[in-house]
Amino acid sequence: MAYAPQIKIAATYMRGGTSKGVFFKLADLPVAAQVAGAARDALLLRVIGSPDPYAKQIDGMGAATSSTSKTVIVAPSTQPGHDVDYLFGQVAIDAPFVDWSGNCGNLSAAVGPFAISAGMIDGARLPRDGVATIRIWQANIGKTIIAHVPMTAGQVQETGDFELDGVTFAAAEVQLEFLDPAADEEGSEADGPANMFPTGNLVDQLEVPGVGTFSATMINAGIPTIFVNAADIGYSGSELQDAINGDAKALARFETIRAYGALRMGLIKHIDEAARRQHTPKVAFVAPPAAYTASSGKQIAAGDIDLLVRALSMGKLHHAMMGTAAVAIGTAAAIPGTLVNLAAGGGARTAVRFGHPSGTLRVGAEAVVEGGIWRVNKAIMSRSARVLMEGWVRVPGGAAGP
Repeated sequence: MAYAPQIKIAATYMRGGTSKGVFFKLADLPVAAQVAGAARDALLLRVIGSPDPYAKQIDGMGAATSSTSKTVIVAPSTQPGHDVDYLFGQVAIDAPFVDWSGNCGNLSAAVGPFAISAGMIDGARLPRDGVATIRIWQANIGKTIIAHVPMTAGQVQETGDFELDGVTFAAAEVQLEFLDPAADEEGSEADGPANMFPTGNLVDQLEVPGVGTFSATMINAGIPTIFVNAADIGYSGSELQDAINGDAKALARFETIRAYGALRMGLIKHIDEAARRQHTPKVAFVAPPAAYTASSGKQIAAGDIDLLVRALSMGKLHHAMMGTAAVAIGTAAAIPGTLVNLAAGGGARTAVRFGHPSGTLRVGAEAVVEGGIWRVNKAIMSRSARVLMEGWVRVPGGAAGP
């Protein structure tokens, strides 16, 4: 029996923030995978090594965590005033699907550097030394991200002294601005700008069969996120990964909360749909500041932070914090009365520093009231990015059609 040989596809393996993924230029993909659909999904699944019943992704580029089972497609922008279009695919580990329902805030930090290094930005507008401003259209959610990328001697500067908890080594700082991060599309009980809070409320009583009824702030900014108080679900807010990821009953309980929250937010029409939408919404729990020991052994004092936040991604407690969830945290913290704001002490604020399992992170957001409706013009945070490997990935022929 004859077997098709492997094909090779130009690709770059990059770290962005506390995530890493395989980056492609749209034009480098096989023709069948240059458009959304089954062929593209099949290709990306094979690149990453999914679905894998062993949950290891040994036969692919993934590393079997939500932070590393990721793909990015970058193309010249179709939107006026933007440099590139950025499409993010969260690849399921043990199931045959790619979730396109949201953005990856961490990998957003790598999109500008990738676009520059791949020759997708007009060299005439790039400083030889200084900071390049790259306008990115986030195609999954239809939002603008502005990346401020450091340049040295005409090249992207990757090395530096910026430290990011959750990343072992220092690197160059990439500042990101997420413009108008509130969603304005998916279903809700309120119209227009109030879609940032799909139910129209800053706090709701969320009824979850088999779990209970408790307060929740459900916000769609950065990424749809369900915030609950840690104490209401039996936690302190200072937990590390092992305390939750090794508890199958706890993970099932969080998934149930996520599913019923998605239904209440209008993201799904039937509870069973949640299983096919693993990337969104996120579930996070918050608590007032308290001292704890981070996963690296670093001591975090209560005075170092404004609040504690722990978040789950793809069914597991995240080792640090998803970038998009950080946008949701910063946005919610800026709006008096949300659970995030109350955990941080309440009142008006334009920035918040929160404690996560790997350490701390600061995110800023400015909220204003217009016509009785809360709006956030932008959220700001810093990340770093670095090329880990570049060249070609190889997949068996026929993985994405002809």
